[in-house]
Amino acid sequence: MNNLNYTFTKKTKNITIGLMVIGFITIVAGFLTDHAPDGVSHDEYHHNRFWANLLVNGWFYMGIALLATFFMALQYVAEVAWSVAVKRVFEAVSSYLPIGGAVMLVILLAGQFGVHHLYHWMDPEVINPESPKYDEVIANKHGYFAPWFFWLRALIYVGVWVMFQRGFLKRSLEQDLQGGTALHFKQMGKAAAFMVFFAVTSSTAAWDWMMSLDVHWFSTMYGWYAFSGMWISALTTIILFVLYLKRKGYLQHVNDSHIHDLGKWVFAISFLWSYLWFCQFMLIWYTNIPEEIVYFQERLHDFGYMGLMWTVFFMNFVFPMILLMSRDAKRNYYFLVIVGSIIFVGHWLDVFMMVMPATVNGHWHLGWIEIGMALGFLGAMLFTIHSALAKRPLLVKQHPYLDESLHHQV
Repeated sequence: MNNLNYTFTKKTKNITIGLMVIGFITIVAGFLTDHAPDGVSHDEYHHNRFWANLLVNGWFYMGIALLATFFMALQYVAEVAWSVAVKRVFEAVSSYLPIGGAVMLVILLAGQFGVHHLYHWMDPEVINPESPKYDEVIANKHGYFAPWFFWLRALIYVGVWVMFQRGFLKRSLEQDLQGGTALHFKQMGKAAAFMVFFAVTSSTAAWDWMMSLDVHWFSTMYGWYAFSGMWISALTTIILFVLYLKRKGYLQHVNDSHIHDLGKWVFAISFLWSYLWFCQFMLIWYTNIPEEIVYFQERLHDFGYMGLMWTVFFMNFVFPMILLMSRDAKRNYYFLVIVGSIIFVGHWLDVFMMVMPATVNGHWHLGWIEIGMALGFLGAMLFTIHSALAKRPLLVKQHPYLDESLHHQV
């Protein structure tokens, strides 16, 4: 087997297509069967469970691709050598970003035209003083949520993210052909520009698309919290793909030291997410200000999410802490696959917790719609990543740090 060229086998392709078929069937059946629960007006419900699940998966999988792009840019800015050996995996995971961004825009567009009511502030009646739906808090935020300004931001977010992602991939392939350092330094400059843009827009997109679901509430830590969740999800996806490729006989140039470094990143960002989760929860709960505590009041008491909330925390903090504490564990493929799988599911549930209390309140489920739709999105992302891996050699050529990466030892 030529370990520099990946083959997207028919069996693997059929599995990913099968997952997408499951997702498609779930989307159609879920929309047709998603009726208003008892006590909720059909005119106000608007298939909210269906659309909320689309948002959960749209944000989660887009975030993985976006943070893979961020992590790739971070390697350029920090002039890192060790990651060059697995750079093609970063690039492949980032390839889902155009699809993920498009899905998010479709969900937002549906809300803007009243197809769903996930975003209460999109209803023009809430800013009309003559309407019984008038909401003073939302009306005071209309300057920020004005449709023209909201859509200008959304299109800039997705357009610029995708532009940088495609540019990184294009120049990476050009580097293989041309060699030298000119393209590498150009990548560094572009990566630095992306990092500045991303530093602002990763938070503002989280405010616009996720925090505004709870439009009366805000947290100054929310952007960082959403960022850390996307980052650990992307790292988990990357390391699981590296381990998968190693198991299949590819990436023979990747040694235990590369795996160890990826394991350290997973361990470290798990702690970053846990720190931000605890700080946001503890500060809000301790101060007990009514307009702030409502967010956790709904999740802990009002709508019955308490068990799931604490499950998410322990899945994403305790398991990585215990299982990845030692140096040997970060090099153990078996441990990394187990922890990576737990973290992946745990952070999907974390996004579920960010969306559902604000959209379906206490009428939530973890049933066939949730599972089927998640599998469908997973299939789409896996198909995209496998296809990207098959389009280019798994090892970059003529990168200035390639030799150092191939001899990496820690």
